[in-house]
Amino acid sequence: MAIGVFDSGVGGLTVHHRLVDRFPDADFTYLGDQANAPYGGRPGEEIVDLTRAGCERLFDEGCNLVVLACNTAASVALRRLQQTWLPAYRQKLGRPVNVLGIVVPTIEAATGLPWEHEAEDLGDKIEKVEIIGVFSTPATTRSRVYEIEVDKRRQDVAVFSEPCPELARMIEQGAPREELKAVVEGHVKALATRIGRMPDRAILGCTHYEIVGDLFREALPPGTPLIHQPDATADALQRYLDKHPEYLAGGSGKRRFLTTGAPGAQHSLVETFWGGPLSFEKA
Repeated sequence: MAIGVFDSGVGGLTVHHRLVDRFPDADFTYLGDQANAPYGGRPGEEIVDLTRAGCERLFDEGCNLVVLACNTAASVALRRLQQTWLPAYRQKLGRPVNVLGIVVPTIEAATGLPWEHEAEDLGDKIEKVEIIGVFSTPATTRSRVYEIEVDKRRQDVAVFSEPCPELARMIEQGAPREELKAVVEGHVKALATRIGRMPDRAILGCTHYEIVGDLFREALPPGTPLIHQPDATADALQRYLDKHPEYLAGGSGKRRFLTTGAPGAQHSLVETFWGGPLSFEKA
């Protein structure tokens, strides 16, 4: 058995990299749906169908746990799959399987509170509101998942999301650094204009964006804290596996990288992030 990591493309490698560091003995299978990337501009039903197909493929490859390392998939499809698809699919397989996401760990990290916590109504008692900026795909922005879920837990925190329609595609295709820098700077300025000032903290709400996290740090005011989804996801998976050791997979440290797109070596932007050559097999 293995732990599966799923993303629309190469963005989930940012999460995968951290999970491999945290669980060096576990077996991992990564699947990038590069034939259909990016997901951010697709209708909700397509996102659900593509995410379900990716999970099925990873379960067929021997995974018993899948981490959706894609904000769009986790925001739009995860709850629906957990509620309407997984129960019957578990019975069909005859073994325990589960799908986890990265949004819940990110919100826990952003609020400093467990997912189960619900804030009391503070009314006029709030003296200062902290602003978190979220840079995400259009589909994640439309879901308003960060605004809704943070507000449930922290009424002294306000969330403003900035959709970045082309950024994931540019990263997926290995765009030149100067082009990426200009796009990132434009989105940071657009968000600050809408808020009226720069955010106090920021979430890179698409795992592709971690690959160019340095460009976001340069565009934001010096010292602006970034809430890193790979770290939050690794922490959350550690807690989950401590409670559910039946999902801790393998012991050989085996790594597989699959793609629905063109197999072979990835471009230099991914290799620079990964720290060396990286090649995908055909899914």
